[in-house]
Amino acid sequence: MPTAATTTMSERAGGRVGVLSLPMFYRVPGLARFLGDLGAPVWLSGLLPPAADITHIAGWGRKPIALRAMHYAARWKRPFVTLEDGFMRSVGLGVRGVKPLALALDHRGVYYDPDRPSDLEALIVAAAAAPAAAAERGRDLIGLMRRHGIGKYNEALDLPDDDPAGRGRPLILVVDLTRGDTAVVAGGAGPADFLAMLDAALAEHPGADIRVRVHPDVLAGRRQGYLADAARIRNVPLEARAVAWPSLARRAAQVYVVSSLAGCEALIQGVPVTCFGRPFYAGWGLTDDRCPLPRRTARPTLDALVGAAYFDYCRYLDPLTDRPVDALTVARHIARLRERDRRFAGNTVVVGLRPWKRANVRPYLAGRHGRLSFTADLPAALRRVGDGPGRVVTWAASEPAGIAAAAAAAGVDHLRIEDGFLRSVGLGSNHVAAASLVLDARGIYFDPRQPSDLEVLLAETCFDEGQLAEAGRLIALIVARQLSKYNVGRSAAALIAAPAGRWRILVPGQVEDDASVRLGAAGMGGNLGLLKAVRARAPDAWVVYKPHPDVEAGNRIGAIPSAISLRYADQVVDNASVVSLFGQVDAIHTMTSLVGFEGLLRGLPVVTYGQPFYAGWGLTEDRDPPPRRGRILPLEALVAGALMLYPRYVDPDRGLPCDVWHVVDSLSRSGPRPVSRSGAQLRRGAALVRAMFRSLGV
Repeated sequence: MPTAATTTMSERAGGRVGVLSLPMFYRVPGLARFLGDLGAPVWLSGLLPPAADITHIAGWGRKPIALRAMHYAARWKRPFVTLEDGFMRSVGLGVRGVKPLALALDHRGVYYDPDRPSDLEALIVAAAAAPAAAAERGRDLIGLMRRHGIGKYNEALDLPDDDPAGRGRPLILVVDLTRGDTAVVAGGAGPADFLAMLDAALAEHPGADIRVRVHPDVLAGRRQGYLADAARIRNVPLEARAVAWPSLARRAAQVYVVSSLAGCEALIQGVPVTCFGRPFYAGWGLTDDRCPLPRRTARPTLDALVGAAYFDYCRYLDPLTDRPVDALTVARHIARLRERDRRFAGNTVVVGLRPWKRANVRPYLAGRHGRLSFTADLPAALRRVGDGPGRVVTWAASEPAGIAAAAAAAGVDHLRIEDGFLRSVGLGSNHVAAASLVLDARGIYFDPRQPSDLEVLLAETCFDEGQLAEAGRLIALIVARQLSKYNVGRSAAALIAAPAGRWRILVPGQVEDDASVRLGAAGMGGNLGLLKAVRARAPDAWVVYKPHPDVEAGNRIGAIPSAISLRYADQVVDNASVVSLFGQVDAIHTMTSLVGFEGLLRGLPVVTYGQPFYAGWGLTEDRDPPPRRGRILPLEALVAGALMLYPRYVDPDRGLPCDVWHVVDSLSRSGPRPVSRSGAQLRRGAALVRAMFRSLGV
């Protein structure tokens, strides 16, 4: 056992990290979580010796205060750690105060100083020597970054598909940086190198479309660059549009950089890169290098380099949980935000939505480059959308008459929204916010009269092995955690009172004026008609009728007096969790209820008397088969489509897009959410109005 005299700094339990910079200490959200195993940060004045439990000293980059911290660490024999922005930093510019999702920590040096070894350089050498693990991770991340145009800041929209850049003449992009950037200074470069780079691009690509790419901080008006004046003198246009760099870089035939991360992002997009400085990705045989880097003799693949730089060198925090995660998790989060930005750029006008639902749908529809508004007036909605990109949105189950035709006539996109299939802990009719919605541009999943995005997805998607395997894991997790759409009702192990040997059929009741019943089971005769049909088809079975939770709560119509329901059912189960019934029955008979889909997940036979979205794919016995469907799907494909690809998920607490796995975790640990105050007031007010009219005999 080591004594106090022989214990190293890294072995001390409960260590802390000294920070001499007050701005860094207070302006880096999540700093303690980023530091993690190094210890909690504590501010030091630098005037006194560090306490015994200060195991490291940290500083930001190579700013003057960081150099002071380095001298302080050397004086008091503490290891120094350099902190810098990570390579997938955020979903907005740091100069605008957007909090970081990634931080780079370096114990040897800093990644942009090529004259001294760094942790990143060592990681790249190791990845080149044993590339398999780093390359696999890097390959997955590169694929995601290419598909979604992910870079460092992820603020701007992509270059439009119809933009002519790179379509006619070869596009050559010369990347400027902010004047005095630490990566330029630490790399030994200066204004002359930027001028040499621009002149080389002009000389090497006569007749090409050559543009100088302006740095985002310069576009934001916060900094100055190196090349604006030189470009004007040489008649080279500035590419100063606020578009995402990866989407522009992929159009280029060649990218020229001094030391910008834009060069690495261009490599990730598959574009050749020429370096007039010595950035961390140069010297490894992946770039055309105009400055010597003799120390870098390893030859990693791009996959291995990206794996080392983005996975091993950077630390990440999940914006949904504030817990440490890996690069792929953060990249997927950025991809979801960018997809929402793209889809909801321009004007989005929601028509006819009840006031209490507006706050619930806002996180699904409000992109950073769009304007979301609400109205009950269809002509006003069409005027607001205008001539630019935009759309009108309606709640599918209560769509105003004529809106689809009016939108089509005006040339405006029309989007329908509805609750998703893993919704909440608590009822929507009680104004509990939804963790998932579906957004459908063709129709809606519960209306079999026309195709929906879900139906087309299920009919045409070639589900790969990875998607099917992921869906299989999702099924197992949903079943293990006993989740359903609303997750309400009491659980009990022995609710079904069937005699031994009787075939037990669960018949889930539905809201009778619900659109899925009106459109998908129009001739059924509602819940009573369903009970009659089930009894006629299975006269010897033990039929268990479970009313819908919204009907039990008194919020919707569809109640059947017990005396009548028990003429056809052997048992009525009230206020029960549907999940607790699945293990006590042998089959489910339903009109269009989601309970049928949830029963399929549990391996139960399901008979449909209407045309729900899960009917017609060979997984159910259908009394009224949907005529357009006929493809035979495995259950995993149905789940991949219905739970992974079709819905949108949002964390109800933070309003951020998330995936189905996060929602499963959230629903698993959540108790019932409180009814919003405004929602409760609206329901009480509506009840008072109804009582007043009843008292007047209206």
